[in-house]
Amino acid sequence: MENMKEIQNRIKSVQDTMKITNAMYMISSTKLQKSKKSLQDAEPYFYTLQNTLQRILRHLPDLEHPYFDLRDHIEEPDRKVGYLVITGDKGLAGAYNQNVYKIAEEEMRGREHSKLFVVGQQGIHYFMKKGYDIEQHFHYTAQNPTIDRARVIGNVLFDQFKQGFLDEIQIIYTRMVTSMEMDAEKKQLLPLHREHFANQSEEIQAYIRDVHPKPFPMYPSGEAVLDMVIPNYLVGFIYGALVESYASEQNSRVMAMDTATTSARELIRELSVKYNRARQASITQEITEIVGGARAQKGKGDR
Repeated sequence: MENMKEIQNRIKSVQDTMKITNAMYMISSTKLQKSKKSLQDAEPYFYTLQNTLQRILRHLPDLEHPYFDLRDHIEEPDRKVGYLVITGDKGLAGAYNQNVYKIAEEEMRGREHSKLFVVGQQGIHYFMKKGYDIEQHFHYTAQNPTIDRARVIGNVLFDQFKQGFLDEIQIIYTRMVTSMEMDAEKKQLLPLHREHFANQSEEIQAYIRDVHPKPFPMYPSGEAVLDMVIPNYLVGFIYGALVESYASEQNSRVMAMDTATTSARELIRELSVKYNRARQASITQEITEIVGGARAQKGKGDR
């Protein structure tokens, strides 16, 4: 059995660890609320962009644009696919990063013409250790998602798509479904599908018919308007993925630190019981020794 000093040292060690996990819980909770507010503040702007894009395509169904080029003439094995993988800069967030790694590796397995673009220090270290070639990584983005950082990432990806270095771009990120559920998922960024913008609910279609029943003028041309709207829409998509991932990371860390703190409290409780038992055994032994000594002295006196 461990002596009381060893048990006391373990209790102190667990208490110190619990202070750290509790502090990380509080910090992540604050960051989570901040990231949620950032996403909510940006949503109206990007929803407006999406609605505008829907209107343009509805009024000009035959309008062509490079971002809608599906490149169907390229066979599936020969398609050059770029993967933007969004991870965290830090660990201690449960299975947050591992779930993203799993999807990315499954997608790239067997693809000879794939390129990897990574956000987050954890992802960079992981894929480098695994021997993957990283086309480009983006520092200082996972912990500070901003529209400017999303635009920097978008410009790199869009240029490669327009120049033919990539035929398809996928984003792998983590979406926060509820406060208790986060899903790592893959979504296609480019090329855009007209069907995606055509699939509207009856309420939205009725709204467009009532509010904008006639074609609206576009200056200097429909192509020029799309050249401005589409990149901003895609940048908004990237920004949303960054913020969703950041919020999911903080939420995962909150849950992990809460579990760790609870486990630490339980361990301290068990160690305290163990310490009290050891202390009682020590006291009992001391009393036994005292009583035994007293009896021995009494026996000598009787003789």
